[in-house]
Amino acid sequence: MAAAAGGGGGGAGGSCFVLGASGETGRALLRELLSQRLFARVTAIGRRRMSLGEESAAALEQVVVDFEQLSEHAAAFRGHDVGFCCLGTTRAKAGAAGFIRVDRDYVAQAAELARAGGCKHFVLQSSQGANEHSHFLYLRVKGEVENLVQAVGFDRCTILRPAVLLCTRQEPRPAEWIAQHFLSLVARVFPTAYSVPVETVARAMAASVLKPGGGKVEVLENKAIHELGRAVPQQDTK
Repeated sequence: MAAAAGGGGGGAGGSCFVLGASGETGRALLRELLSQRLFARVTAIGRRRMSLGEESAAALEQVVVDFEQLSEHAAAFRGHDVGFCCLGTTRAKAGAAGFIRVDRDYVAQAAELARAGGCKHFVLQSSQGANEHSHFLYLRVKGEVENLVQAVGFDRCTILRPAVLLCTRQEPRPAEWIAQHFLSLVARVFPTAYSVPVETVARAMAASVLKPGGGKVEVLENKAIHELGRAVPQQDTK
């Protein structure tokens, strides 16, 4: 297996961690990383262990942490070349304060621990429209966390801003289900404008470590995510 291009740290001997692996995009990302074998070591960092198939469980390390005491788990972030972050919740589920704590504070602190632990490339799932000056809480928090992660000083930082995520939720969200079905129809006419499948986002996140970097900080909007996520280049296994 050849090393990943662009100084991302992937390839044989490389190590990565995934935050938010129990969510829809995180699960898709884990499947992509394990099937592509982009890293010799993949670690899922989360609040609880996940139930996985036997093959996936054997190839994946799981570390349980208390996000309220994240500084006590610095060892979990040590020794990784690349960090992937899909961590997030919703205001409806956690309340406004809880949403800010998870989507901004936890992510920013994890990024600091990762950089201190030697991580060179941080890949962050954000959102289309992220803007620290937005009047909408969701977009404002996403813009704030983008700035905080960039300020950490990784050698390379990739930020993905997907539009509405198309997926089959593990937990029912009726309003979102209706919106997704509508956008699935719209996507037939405007495939890259308003939505993106979580599998495409996951492939784009994985592919970002293989492609040459577009500078110290690279922001991928929804169209670029579609383009990059069409297919991850196959690694040379000879």
